[in-house]
Order: sequence, then C-alpha cells, then structure tokens
Amino acid sequence: MTVGFFSPLPPIKSGVAEYAAALLSALPGATRVSADGDINLYHLGNNQLHREIFERAMARRGVVVLHDAVMHHFYLGSMTRAEYLNAFTANYGAWHRGMAEELWAQRPRSASDERYFRWPMLKAIASTARAVIVHTEAASQAVLKEAPSAQVEVIPHLPLPASLPDAVEVERWRHARGILPSHTLFGLMGFLRESKRVQIVLRAFQKLAAHRNDIHLLVAGEIGSSDLARAIAPLLVHARIHRVEHAPEPQLQLLASACDVGVNLRYPTANESSGMTARWTRLSRPVLLTESEDIPEAACPRVPAGPAEQETLEAFMLWLADSPVRRRECGRLAAEWAANQPSLEAIAQRYWRVLELCRS
Repeated sequence: MTVGFFSPLPPIKSGVAEYAAALLSALPGATRVSADGDINLYHLGNNQLHREIFERAMARRGVVVLHDAVMHHFYLGSMTRAEYLNAFTANYGAWHRGMAEELWAQRPRSASDERYFRWPMLKAIASTARAVIVHTEAASQAVLKEAPSAQVEVIPHLPLPASLPDAVEVERWRHARGILPSHTLFGLMGFLRESKRVQIVLRAFQKLAAHRNDIHLLVAGEIGSSDLARAIAPLLVHARIHRVEHAPEPQLQLLASACDVGVNLRYPTANESSGMTARWTRLSRPVLLTESEDIPEAACPRVPAGPAEQETLEAFMLWLADSPVRRRECGRLAAEWAANQPSLEAIAQRYWRVLELCRS
C-alpha cells in the first residue's frame, strides 16, 4: 500500500508541520508526499495553511487528521460572505442563518469568542472522509455530534522526537538571564494565540512578581495576531519576563528544559491536544492546564476558565513556586503519565492500520 501524505511540513512554523514530520519519519510503509497514493492522509488545522489540503480532501476521499476539532476559523478565512453563509446553513440548517450573519459580521472577535468554537463546522469534511483521526475523546465527540455516521479513530498526540539537552547548557542559559537555581521559571511557549490566555498569564505574573523576586516567566513563540501583539506589549515589559520570538529544535527543547513549570491554558478550546504539554511532561515538568485536558490533575493542576481564572492561576503559581518538593512530585507524576503513552512507532502503526482498513 502506498499512502499519499498531505500536510504542511518544516520549515513551515506550525505544530501540525512538526507533528506531520515526526509521523512521516515513522510510518512503516511507502509514502508519497503531496502526491496521491492508494489511500491519502490529509492533515487539517484551523487556518489557511491547509486550504489546498482541505480542497483535495473534499475532492478525493481519504483519511483526515483533525488537529483541531473546530474548522470554523478556516471557513471564515477562506470564504466570501455568501460562501460562508451557505456553508454554515449546510452544517446547521437554514433556521440558523441569522446566527451565521451575526458571526460573519463579528468575525474579528473569532479568536477569543467562544461562539466560534461552539459551532465547529465539521460536518462537510467528516461526512466526506473515509475516516477521521483525532487526538482526544472530546474531539471524537465533537465530530460525531456533527457527523454521526463518521468513522472516528482516537489516536493520542505523538511524542515529538527530541533529545535531552545538556544540563550544563540549560543551567548556563538560566544563569545568563539571572535565573538562580532557587528561582522558579514558568514557561508560556508555542504559537501564542488568544485562546492560550496570554493576557491572563502575563497579568498573573505581573501581580505575583510585584511581591516576589524569585519568579520568572519565559514567553517563547510567535504571536498569533497583530491585535494580540499590541495588547500584550505593555505586559511584556518586565525585567524577569524573558522573550524568545521563535525557537526551532533543539533550542525549543533547551528552553522547555529550562522551565520549572509549564503554563498551557486553552480557552476557548478546539478540543486539541498540545505538543508543548507532551514535551513538558516527558521532561518531568508539571503543567498548569485548563480543565478540559485528560492528564491526571495530580501531575498537571487545573485552572478553570471563568471569572476566577486569573486568581486560581496565581494561587497555583504560588503553590508551586513555594515548594521545590511539590514541583518535583508533580513533575514525577507527569513523567509517569507520559511514559505510559504510546510511542511514536506505536502511533505510526495505528495510523497504518486505519489507512489499510480505509484503502479502496
């Protein structure tokens, strides 16, 4: 069997590209990148990097990987008003046309407005695909709600291959920035979009840092929009906030290792699974998460979205900063959970089995 493999790939800067490259390296059989095979595998995300892939997936049925169980923003960015209204009503019925018109008119809010996540617009692609692969049970339920007859397979997020950096290099990086061994470095890393609660994290840090001189924050990654960049610019001005624009491997692994605690909130959520969370847990780091994640809370404490979000985040940051023992124990449990997740090779085999079953 030959697999046609359609996805963004490095050097494109995206989590989907990194994921796809890792999977491509481990698939056991013959693959053809950006060319049809006996069965095609299409990687889809919620942005315009995937437009041609989406169109091909609709034209030639294959296996679709939904890295986000929300396609609403893809439609907003790729269609005219008339096309968008038709697509929305095709998903949800003509009686929802008024909602579609409202969402189109207010689309500048779509990155942070939960309404755009409540209407994921998955029906067309899920109904067309021979099978849909997602990474979480929540994503599976989201797909089946819109396309009950879809064949959905849950395959966990794969561990991105990354070697451990030299401990001396990690400590040297910290020392150069005034981060002592007794200090706590929190990390906010990845593609920094509004749904990662960037402003909340920065405000929480600013408030705590006014009373503590032993905490630091690493903010690493590209900012998802010019509006967000303008909004957070004043909050980034602090001697103990360390900014890195983009970090390719192996620098990304070094930065993740330099952190004592990861902060990876997600609201509104697209029911996605995070590569950064997978990376930190494999490095024995606790991660502060939003409630929707599947990882045990003893390893990765939960910060519920809502009115108490910032206050809860501050409390957990203090709780972890106050005790190296707590950080080590949470990190140990995180690594224990990560060690029980499927390996890259096992995940690639699961992909191959789905592809074989779906081959025409």
